[in-house]
Amino acid sequence: MAASIAAAAAAASISHLLPAPKPKPRTPPRLSLLPRRRSRAAGAISASASAASDFLAPVPSLKSRLAAGDTLYGLFLLSFSPTLAEIAALAGYDYVVVDMEHGPGGITEALACLRALDAARTPAVLRLPEACPVWAKKALDLGPAGLMLPAVESPAAAAEAVSHCRYPPRGVRGAAYPIVRASAYGLDDSYLSRCEDDTLIICQVETAAGVAEIDAIAAVEGVDVVQMGPLDLSASMGYLWDPGNRKVRAALREAERKVLEARKKKDAAPKTNAAYLGGFAMPNDPAEQLKHRGYHMVAGAVDIGLFRKAALEDVKRFKDASMEIGEAEGEEEDEKEDGYWSE
Repeated sequence: MAASIAAAAAAASISHLLPAPKPKPRTPPRLSLLPRRRSRAAGAISASASAASDFLAPVPSLKSRLAAGDTLYGLFLLSFSPTLAEIAALAGYDYVVVDMEHGPGGITEALACLRALDAARTPAVLRLPEACPVWAKKALDLGPAGLMLPAVESPAAAAEAVSHCRYPPRGVRGAAYPIVRASAYGLDDSYLSRCEDDTLIICQVETAAGVAEIDAIAAVEGVDVVQMGPLDLSASMGYLWDPGNRKVRAALREAERKVLEARKKKDAAPKTNAAYLGGFAMPNDPAEQLKHRGYHMVAGAVDIGLFRKAALEDVKRFKDASMEIGEAEGEEEDEKEDGYWSE
């Protein structure tokens, strides 16, 4: 029974450790000549129990959802605010990327965000500052659903990045599994048997050199997702101030085509690796367009960007409204002078 529950709990975070609902004990039938009526209170309790069972059920992993054909929609968290992480999870994002590459936080701050996301049952992906074994080791020990590794430019670099996420002999990850959060501090006996299969490995391809090798990178065993990086790509091509340049768009479309074609051919060659396609929405290329073009994972927004937009709109609304209030106050003064108001 425990083995079947562990197999179903295909999640890299420790949220899979929430207890599964237990079967209710059988009770002897109650003898009565009168029909039994179900009270409203009993119905409410039953509904609450059902909701609790849903909450306690294992959270599907990102890998399993991608394999099932789901298109996943995510948010980038640069603020390192556990509150905003929790709100994002409750809003319904499929995953949240805690960004240690460009955000101000490190491992300690990321841990607080992971706890908030786990509590709200939303998978967390940690984006590392660089693709190196030290950062990968510390990040994986926190128990995220996946890692995002920046600036992968060759199949050799992709294979090395994958090795950072695996224990020897398949990789170089340091072993502290009996005491780290990823294994529930040693309480999860199944951790070693499933951690490498459950953890989503995302390689960012964000330079002209990486795009030239993208089909080979996507074919590296262990690379689950190839994540396009349009801003860095435009900078590497000499268009830092023009990420929507037609040459940048053409390079992105060609890279997309190669990854998506490899995914289509995977059915004919199931033993070969073919990574899923991930991307960032841009003002000139919104999230809906990425979805329509076949992306499997789409990051549509950044928490700071969402707050900035809402703050600017809020201030503008108040400033515009204050002018109307001023005009109304002037009209009231005129009415008072005309004798409509008593002294």
